[in-house]
Amino acid sequence: MSEVIGLHHVSLVVEDSRRSLAFYQGVLGLAIDAARPQLGFPGVWFRLGDQQIHLLQLPNPDPQTGRPPHGGRDRHTAVAVRDLDGFIARLDAAGIPYTLSKSGRRALFCRDPDGNAWELIEQRA
Repeated sequence: MSEVIGLHHVSLVVEDSRRSLAFYQGVLGLAIDAARPQLGFPGVWFRLGDQQIHLLQLPNPDPQTGRPPHGGRDRHTAVAVRDLDGFIARLDAAGIPYTLSKSGRRALFCRDPDGNAWELIEQRA
């Protein structure tokens, strides 16, 4: 029987994959997956639990202006995190703006250097 059995990876377009490392490694704490294939253009693969994030260094077709200030009103990638306050401290230290979830949940929205929106949702064990 044909069926979708899970999410394998998500690809995001970035202008400069080296610049993006500070956000994806330093703020989100993701580890590079060096075992992934090179595809003939710059990019980086990161492990995200059993899934992966693939940064594609390509011309960005999305506008950099006119995007909603709150990432929850834009396309976004949502991840479960532990200790949202720790991520808030990392974002503050890196000077990255964020907005808290308007739902009242322990969650926030921020953007990477290329405007890709992320939602960090706190889930305690």
